[in-house]
Amino acid sequence: MAQVQYNGTGRRKNSVARVRLVPGTGKITMNGKSVEEYVPFANLIEVIKQPFGVTETADQYDVFVNVNGGGYAGQAGAVRHGIARALLQVDPEFRGVLKRAGLLTRDPRMKERRKPGLKKARKAPQFSKR
Repeated sequence: MAQVQYNGTGRRKNSVARVRLVPGTGKITMNGKSVEEYVPFANLIEVIKQPFGVTETADQYDVFVNVNGGGYAGQAGAVRHGIARALLQVDPEFRGVLKRAGLLTRDPRMKERRKPGLKKARKAPQFSKR
């Protein structure tokens, strides 16, 4: 018999996370490494675990994540979004608490595009009168 699993896709900035939840002990694996090994910042690990805290399902599911694109913060946000979406498949009753915590909304903030004549999106070259 196949084991039950729940899938969710999360996105943030340039990161995309494919998340798989399997009933288990709360182990999180990102790109084949443990979350502590993959993410070097404790605050980002807290961000990743947020959906479990809100739904009170900590240590009930093992999480397997394939994530690519972006940096640590974007990837952590994408994983959080993916876990929240997967938890909706677990129990649709979670929708209210996840929605109130703002975990189901895809964060639309992106890096602003570079404009011609400027060094970055808004940073202008140094001004000189001569």
